[in-house]
Amino acid sequence: MPRRHIFYVSDRTGKTAEAVGKSLLSQFDALEIESKTFSFVDSYEKVKHIAQTINQVSSEDSVECIVFNTLVNPDHQKMILETHACVIDLFGEFIRPLEKSLQMTSSHAKGITHEKFEYEEYQSRIDAVDYTLSCDDGVRFEQYDKADVILLGVSRSGKSPTCIYLAINFSVKAANYPLSMEELETGVLPQVLLDNLDKCVGLTLSVNQLFEMRQKRRPHTNYSEFSNCQRELRLAEKIYEDYKIPYIESTATSIEEISVRLLQLKNLYIK
Repeated sequence: MPRRHIFYVSDRTGKTAEAVGKSLLSQFDALEIESKTFSFVDSYEKVKHIAQTINQVSSEDSVECIVFNTLVNPDHQKMILETHACVIDLFGEFIRPLEKSLQMTSSHAKGITHEKFEYEEYQSRIDAVDYTLSCDDGVRFEQYDKADVILLGVSRSGKSPTCIYLAINFSVKAANYPLSMEELETGVLPQVLLDNLDKCVGLTLSVNQLFEMRQKRRPHTNYSEFSNCQRELRLAEKIYEDYKIPYIESTATSIEEISVRLLQLKNLYIK
């Protein structure tokens, strides 16, 4: 099967086109693709250039490009639809049937601007990222009262990447707290966590996965010894159970899946 060029075309960030397009394409296991996203396509000149690019690539490949399109302007849509490509008009596919069923005209069709909403969403995401980075690895306890979630776990259990993913993709203010050996051995959490226990979620994983990750970071040390990894995980899980902290078993689980499970667990609104 020849390689297929995939284009995501949007007058905003392109995230909707990418998300839907990638989800649909994931159903075709053997498909080899090369993708490109065209964001903020908001002028005749930009659309014309993209349409020419699509036609050129389709001609060179001797096979249709596939285009996922979320353009709102009807004239811009028309230019893309007329290219020599398989064009999936996402708003057309989904909005028009909804308009018919609801007997309402969508805000996109009315041409209502979403700049204010998008700015507020963007600012919320920036604030979440700033917060998460500043509260990484157990620092700035005084800010924990502003957290949406506080992720607990032993070293290398995936706390930081999960928190960053939550902030970037869902505007969640996520702090993370590494459980120290003293806390693991005594089973006593600091007061700052006890004051925010309702926000806490634990992470755990298989000892084999933790051992492998620690060996890559600090091989041949007590930190990465198999028996030490096993002991820390056992003590961490005991703390979760003693304090009734819900926890997620993340062995061989993607950050995306961990994050969604966490959002569902804490009933956090997905932005």
